[in-house]
Amino acid sequence: MIDYDGRRFKGHAPDAPVATYRQSGEVVWSEWSGGDVRRGSLAGLCAPDGTVSFAYCMVLTDGRVVSGHSVNTPEFLPDGRIRLNERWERFGANAASGTSSIEEVAG
Repeated sequence: MIDYDGRRFKGHAPDAPVATYRQSGEVVWSEWSGGDVRRGSLAGLCAPDGTVSFAYCMVLTDGRVVSGHSVNTPEFLPDGRIRLNERWERFGANAASGTSSIEEVAG
């Protein structure tokens, strides 16, 4: 199992927020803000292969509340950092689904 505790991840947009992951056993969680996110959080489980499955909720700067589920599969980059390849689904009025990725912030 990958230990995500203390690892920081960021999307590819220049103003994307940085999320610091925490982990205790198989439980993983994080909180973040920045860019168009006033406040975001996630909580979920890490599988033995390092895949993280979690629920998330965000309050955006335009006042929308977005919630959903994501399954993130790790990929090790040549420099040792982790890229998480995401398959996500949003629920409710903002329903959508798709794929994206976030990368570990060096240092």
